[in-house]
Amino acid sequence: MQFTIQRDRFVHDVQNVAKAVSSRTTIPILTGIKIVADHEGVTLTGSDSDVSIETFIPKEDAENEIVTIEQEGSIVLQARFFAEIVKKLPGETIELIVQDQFATTIRSGSSVFNLNGLDPEEYPRLPQLEEDLLFRLPQDMLKNMIRQTVFAVSTQETRPVLTGVNLETEEGELICTATDSHRLAMRKATIERNDEELTFSNVVIPGKSLNELSKIIDDSNELIDVVVTENQILFKFKNLLFFSRLLEGKYPVTKNMIPAQSKTSFTLKTKPFLQTLERALLLSREGKNNVINLKTLEEGLIEITSIQPEVGKVTENIQSEQMQGEDMRISFNGKNIIDALKVIDSEEINIVFTGAMSPFVIRPTDHDHYLHLFSPVRTY
Repeated sequence: MQFTIQRDRFVHDVQNVAKAVSSRTTIPILTGIKIVADHEGVTLTGSDSDVSIETFIPKEDAENEIVTIEQEGSIVLQARFFAEIVKKLPGETIELIVQDQFATTIRSGSSVFNLNGLDPEEYPRLPQLEEDLLFRLPQDMLKNMIRQTVFAVSTQETRPVLTGVNLETEEGELICTATDSHRLAMRKATIERNDEELTFSNVVIPGKSLNELSKIIDDSNELIDVVVTENQILFKFKNLLFFSRLLEGKYPVTKNMIPAQSKTSFTLKTKPFLQTLERALLLSREGKNNVINLKTLEEGLIEITSIQPEVGKVTENIQSEQMQGEDMRISFNGKNIIDALKVIDSEEINIVFTGAMSPFVIRPTDHDHYLHLFSPVRTY
């Protein structure tokens, strides 16, 4: 195999596929990146058997020549070294030559690296998916949906299904839900479907996969095709395929958790509320529980306190924009609320309480695309 390729484009694609390669895999060949050169261009693949990423670099793109292929072929190179090497090469182009026994030479400018490759025939094949279940959505929307839900997945392996984000369709909308059983984040979006009858539920994508996917997505409104099968999901970009295995198990039904009635509700400016909570947590960094107490006062004032017996106490009052319902005091995990406020894009939020011991809901005031639900903390 022998080809010459533009360095910048190659580095960009090598770094994308390297995101799927894990150093902790038990299958030695998966510590490498597979490179295949044929008459159309160069294909790169990285995988840890849960996530697989394949990118294609065409010979030319918009009249520019990107790759010159002198000899077709394939090789697997150790991702750890290879990704670092291409990033630091000095020239504007990179030449890659594979000789007998998988001996590989990488040349750029005056720099020459010789690497020992692995047999590409041993590399597992990527799944071929039936494309029956297909929907489309813009990249920037998908990126936002991930950002606004994935932080709430569980990090505990005791219930593996909660370490993922659940996807389901309802009346032409895609609903993404994440919960660790103390908090819940839910985001809705309208999608394009290849079949109006298309519905699915209990499609649970590992949070880890979504974090990697979101690093690859642009902030453009180009559409991504999504293909869902029984145990895999595939995200198709222009020249990139991102496969992830789905988590097994039944995702809990979360619709019934969201309270319909309200005892107390108020509207707050998002940013000042976030800053108030961050100050309240300054004393409880050492504490594991991050408990913050909230109490309604006269004339729409809200008192936020946090007490750390061995450190001290912080109290701050904030003015709500409007308040309805009964007086209220409640305790909650401040860090969980801060995580949610950081991903809310709206300037104002509405908080609805159904009692001191019941879950409460935070929603943006200007649309109903998403909501966050939290369990209170018992402090007595």
